Amino acid sequence: MSRKDEDTKATEATVAEERIQTGRRGFLGAAGLVIGAGVVSTLPGCGPKPADSTPTPPATPTPTPEPAGGGAHASNEVPPGQLDTYYGLWSGGQSGEIRIVGVPSMRELKRIPVFNRDSATGWGRDDFSKQLLGNRESGDTHHVHPSYHGGTYDGRFIFVNDKAGGRVARVRCDTMECDHIVTVPFGHGTHGIFPQRHHTGLVFCNSEFQAPLPIPGTNPQDPHTYSALHTAIDGETMELKWQVLVDGNMDLCATDYEGKYSFATCYNSERGAHLADMMAAEKDFLYVFNLARITAAVAAGTDVIRLGDSPVPVVDARNANSPYVLRIPVPKSPHGVNVSPDGKYAIALGKLSPTASIVEIAKLDAAFAGTIQPIACIVAEPELGLGPLHTAFDGRGNAYTSIFIDSVICKWNIAKAIAAHTDDTIDPIVQKIDVHYQVGHTNASMSETKDADGKWLIALCKFSKDRFLNVGPLHPENDQLIDISGERMVLMHDGPTYPEPHDCVMVERSIINPIKMMTRNGPRFDMYEAWAREDGITLLTDTRVIRKSDTSVRVYMTSRAPSFALTEFNVKQGDSVQIIVTNQDSVEDLTHGFCMTHHDVNFVVNPQDTRSMTFVADRPGMFWYYCPWFCHALHLEMRGRMFVEARA
Repeated sequence: MSRKDEDTKATEATVAEERIQTGRRGFLGAAGLVIGAGVVSTLPGCGPKPADSTPTPPATPTPTPEPAGGGAHASNEVPPGQLDTYYGLWSGGQSGEIRIVGVPSMRELKRIPVFNRDSATGWGRDDFSKQLLGNRESGDTHHVHPSYHGGTYDGRFIFVNDKAGGRVARVRCDTMECDHIVTVPFGHGTHGIFPQRHHTGLVFCNSEFQAPLPIPGTNPQDPHTYSALHTAIDGETMELKWQVLVDGNMDLCATDYEGKYSFATCYNSERGAHLADMMAAEKDFLYVFNLARITAAVAAGTDVIRLGDSPVPVVDARNANSPYVLRIPVPKSPHGVNVSPDGKYAIALGKLSPTASIVEIAKLDAAFAGTIQPIACIVAEPELGLGPLHTAFDGRGNAYTSIFIDSVICKWNIAKAIAAHTDDTIDPIVQKIDVHYQVGHTNASMSETKDADGKWLIALCKFSKDRFLNVGPLHPENDQLIDISGERMVLMHDGPTYPEPHDCVMVERSIINPIKMMTRNGPRFDMYEAWAREDGITLLTDTRVIRKSDTSVRVYMTSRAPSFALTEFNVKQGDSVQIIVTNQDSVEDLTHGFCMTHHDVNFVVNPQDTRSMTFVADRPGMFWYYCPWFCHALHLEMRGRMFVEARA
């Protein structure tokens, strides 16, 4: 083949590639919102194909990234033996967990079970987690947010919600384990959460689903009598402090940097129960909660009611003129609300409008005082694209908004957007980059702190379609890593992920310092030590079988590779058996576990740690127990026997 022929063939291939990409982008872009009619059209790939539809084009490789445009990152590769720059904290969605991802490598490092049962560690079955979870073994985590001090992360805690169960959990950053779970009273669909940023103070959470509450006049059949709650939890003690009663469905949550306000997007201000009813009004609201006024009302008992037998004080702010809540009109069905790193602006995004509403936080005092109207707090409404959801920041004055229907990330300049509000010759849009497909949340490195560094951005795409090998009807989702260090955004990495991460944050690695060996403190160890004192046991050294009653036995044992200190014990059929194992090894990464065969007992015991699980020995016979975590060359020999004697 001549050089001319080769060039012609290459040109034809390039044109064909562009046609495929353009066709796919056009197909995706065609899915939109019929805003005037208030109807959401069918998303591509979500319904059956027409009989005469053309076949889907074959998958095409990701285009080679363009130069980083002066950015500091040539690639996201982290060579073997090197460490990532950021801890990525991902929600686990329907799994009920938190996932830790190294950024920029995008390597999954750990899964932290929270609201779910985890066979590997025993979470959900061991005694401590069962106490936290009650009889539940599933959850739906949406939002993960670390604790703050002085406007940036302090490396102490991670808070996460359970939308399905109306709960909020706290994870300790030193152990990366959950230590508290609270149930929000009347928390129907607890969704958006956010901690205060000036210090580890209150953690706020929203009831997304308005519901019939025990208030006079409530009719369970009439949604127009329903209400929702904005709840404050003490981040240090995990005690419920107060709730504020409002109308409508509250979605995402945010806080300012001074501790004066919390925010909640409110959709379905119509208080409808069905889709068409929820989209009837032209406007919904951004709720702004005045924390000083609410705290004073709770202390004085002003406008405070009680719901059912809940001891938590509830401030009734359903009145449109309530002094506790400002209602800023925004385009209908708002979803995300995010606060810029300089603390000046709260940006609310309406799913059924292509615009963002930029709220100047400094104007809120005047609005609460009544000297300006709430709508005067909006200083700009830039048009970004179809289906804007969430906004991240780079610390250089730029915002990055995920556009669900258009399947793009839109980079825009906040100052230019405000200027363009009065001068339509100014274009605030800097760049739009395709992401694949239907992006939900987005976040940037340190974006939700005053230290936003503008290095990396994540697009959490809800659909992967043809991006990866086919693994059946349940496709992986697609996390995409984008370099935002230069003038131009550059797509660096596609990463399949098990459904369904809803949100993530990226924390600079020097802030979080997990321990490498268990320190024996916290509520879990308080529980173990109370049992040990009761039985005259020293957990780190003692092995003993104690019969607590005619039908219950407590078994203390230690482990040191490659053996358990107790290699056999006897119980009776029908006994409740509590196994308490302490790992005496002090070698980093030398984890043991305990598995009792045929009894649904399997849990991890890290170095210098203690764990326990309770089960019923329901049938006579001999049963092996063993260490399920590889710990020694003689690991397979690390086992023992439980003898269950039949009762007469």
